[in-house]
Amino acid sequence: MKIAVEGCAHGELEKIYETILDIEKAENIKIDVLLCCGDFQATRNLEDMQTMAVPDKYKDMCTFYKYYSGERVAPILTIFIGGNHEASNHLQELPYGGWVAPNIYYLGYAGVVRLNGIRIGGISGIYKSHDYLRGRFEYCPYSESTKKSVYHVRQLEVFRLNQLSNDMDIFISHDWPQGIYNYGNKAQLLRFKPFLREDMENDRLGSKPCEELLKKLQPNYWFSAHLHCKFAALVDHREQDDMDNMEEERITKFLALDKCLPKRRFLQVLDIESEHTDGEISFEYDLEWLTILYLTNHLINIKSQYYYLPGRGSAAEEKHMFTPNEEELQHIREKLHCDLRIPKNFVRTVEPYDPMNVSEMPVIQPKSFINPQTTQFCDLLGIDDPLSLAMMLSGHELSYSSAYDTSSDIQLNESSLLIDGHSLNSSSCADSSMSQMSPLKRKSSLSLNLPMPKTNNLNIIDLNKSLNPDELNLDLNSDDDSQMEDVQQSTHNSETADKTELSNKTDTVHKLTNLEEVNLERDTADERINEDIKGNNLDNSSAKIMKTDILNLKQADNEDEIKTLSEDISLEKTTHSEVGYHKTKQNDLGVLPVKKFKRRNMNLYKADSEEES
Repeated sequence: MKIAVEGCAHGELEKIYETILDIEKAENIKIDVLLCCGDFQATRNLEDMQTMAVPDKYKDMCTFYKYYSGERVAPILTIFIGGNHEASNHLQELPYGGWVAPNIYYLGYAGVVRLNGIRIGGISGIYKSHDYLRGRFEYCPYSESTKKSVYHVRQLEVFRLNQLSNDMDIFISHDWPQGIYNYGNKAQLLRFKPFLREDMENDRLGSKPCEELLKKLQPNYWFSAHLHCKFAALVDHREQDDMDNMEEERITKFLALDKCLPKRRFLQVLDIESEHTDGEISFEYDLEWLTILYLTNHLINIKSQYYYLPGRGSAAEEKHMFTPNEEELQHIREKLHCDLRIPKNFVRTVEPYDPMNVSEMPVIQPKSFINPQTTQFCDLLGIDDPLSLAMMLSGHELSYSSAYDTSSDIQLNESSLLIDGHSLNSSSCADSSMSQMSPLKRKSSLSLNLPMPKTNNLNIIDLNKSLNPDELNLDLNSDDDSQMEDVQQSTHNSETADKTELSNKTDTVHKLTNLEEVNLERDTADERINEDIKGNNLDNSSAKIMKTDILNLKQADNEDEIKTLSEDISLEKTTHSEVGYHKTKQNDLGVLPVKKFKRRNMNLYKADSEEES
């Protein structure tokens, strides 16, 4: 089986496929699959491009949108991982992998598949130590910080890959494994990239988690990109193993490739033995990997704080090894009814870029969507989508993607199973009630018998009382400063804050009854309110109420009218409280010191009166 390997794609799919066709004609061969090692840039439209962590001068639509829209079709099966220059909102919709276009497949945050029996694994992103221990808390629209952290490798993906048995044929990453330069021509690398010398001398070049995976999985081939140069190395694992394994030859052939540019070494073609040499290519999920996803689902974390996974030093009763046994493998095999083929269920969910119809309006980041491929996969396997959990914890409503058009992009394998025996290759892998469940609801409904991580302080939370009591709740530490805590505090203090603000306004009304000659002009009132906004950090809603109060006070001639005005204010505040209008913090209008508030406004009115007299 002939496999082409590409370094950094950077959206230049047309040029890459043209190069492959030229090689096929020149060598009279047929290439079966293309592997891309990151920086794929699967930008579907201008909104996707706003989520890329690159300077504006490097933002270019390139050519992927043509394959997404159907204008072009990938000539060969393409499998890729994410790098550090990606349309992160698009890839985040597919945490466990999926089709980004017909014949173009993304492996997810981490993934393992089988291609004609060849086992291919991969991990997306690059390693940054300050984000490695965090959960998957990001969602679109991103800040400048989360625009970068969203593509950083997390410990859960590495933990899951470490549970695999070490019979890996090919592994792909964007980062180089740390220290890999010690197994190749280091002098030649420094001549080509002299600025890497300091990092190499201090053993900082490369990814520590990838080095860990290299030693654990010991694949036959490891391909990387990122540093935009070609570099080869041979890693002899016999030097690392015990003497008992010295007789067995264990060597990993490492190859890093350049980006797609003229006269650059960005493509390599390999010939690897496979089970099937004739007919259609067999493209399947890896059963062991699916079982590990199922067994470690309870370890998903969607908080921005550091957390730790179970390890050898954990409590004795806490499980830390999740390499599946035969019984667990059989359970997942039965859930899929022995059908591990990856379904061709791609569907367009957003409008693709049209170069003939470009708006001059400013383009902003889109909001996050839940991809139907991920929903189908999670419902069948009984696991959770981290993007859904992150949005729910922060109080955001889930937005489910739907088919943008009704073209025949969804292609199902021929042997679909009945609904009673769901399969990934069924047109409906889950009933309607299951597909509409939230991830938290799904976890309790399927009655997953999973070991839970040990914790000493478990606080049960209520997400605005919208979930059923039988749902599994997430644990929050008392010092957790997540957005969920803000929601709880604002709900708990809303009544007190409303009463305090109403008291402030009522006292101000009665105090003003002693100022009979107050006659503010409309412009003067607006000007004073604007000063209050700047000085007291008042929000726009509170400012609007204050303006209404002052203008009405001008027209009040007696105590009856002022009393009526006070009642109107009370009624208005009650209405705002009922619809959740008041969500300000303690430094907002609702809890300002009453004396300071009255004194400030009285001084303003007094100054105007003296000026007029």
